Amino acid sequence: MATLIGLCIRVRLLRSLPDRFKVDIGVTPGSHASEDAVNKQLADKERVAAAMENSHLIKVVNQCLTIN
Repeated sequence: MATLIGLCIRVRLLRSLPDRFKVDIGVTPGSHASEDAVNKQLADKERVAAAMENSHLIKVVNQCLTIN
């Protein structure tokens, strides 16, 4: 779940900010049992790009970012 939340935050920032800004998302140390694995996934640009090519995951992220 932490990875999905981090991915949603990253996508929202990437969509909102101009390209000149660098986005770095990470889990606060000590706040998650597998924080190293989550941070590694969120920092890997190829994994994020592959996740955003997954149609189901795009729907979940868009649903997360939609304000009702």
